[in-house]
Amino acid sequence: MGHNHHHDHDDHSHLSGIELRVRALESILVEKGYVDPAAIDALVETYEVKVGPRNGAKVVAKAWADPDYREWLRTDATAAIASLGFIGRQGEQMVAVENTPDQHNMVVCTLCSCYPWPVLGLPPVWYKSAPYRSRAVLDPRGVLAEFGVHLPETTRIRIWDSTAEVRYLVIPMRPDGTEDMSQEALAELVTRDSMIGTGLARQPEAMR
Repeated sequence: MGHNHHHDHDDHSHLSGIELRVRALESILVEKGYVDPAAIDALVETYEVKVGPRNGAKVVAKAWADPDYREWLRTDATAAIASLGFIGRQGEQMVAVENTPDQHNMVVCTLCSCYPWPVLGLPPVWYKSAPYRSRAVLDPRGVLAEFGVHLPETTRIRIWDSTAEVRYLVIPMRPDGTEDMSQEALAELVTRDSMIGTGLARQPEAMR
């Protein structure tokens, strides 16, 4: 299963009706020279990878650093996330699930592409693809391996299926050697994929 993170202009099999109409409109605007496809790709990449996931990274970093907030996030994620100002459509009902040495959590939407926009921005193309949506359930360990994540056989993998009513945020495990780091520095270790469960938090030495 490929997991290209860029704006895909060729494979439309995973798109909904409204997404197909948007893509058709985009094609017309490009053909008439009104918009630059490279600019569109850059904009999508910004909201997929940079701007959107920064909100979630702040949530995770605060949970790592503040035990009281971490417990609040685990028991009422919607309110805990809203307290940081991250609210809005696609984030009305949030559930946070925490990775441990014994259990790794991974999020998928098997029916479409439900995704927590307020904390993760726009969903990446691979998240919406049929191969990910099916294989994440049938072969989660194999999918993780394709993302470069290799877990011990003793670690249980639990799949959470997002719906129109409930969306999930994975709290990745805090890397060792980060005890003296500020919340701002901790947030830099949190990746979008680690909050979906298809990745792990960065190691602090990787940021040097």
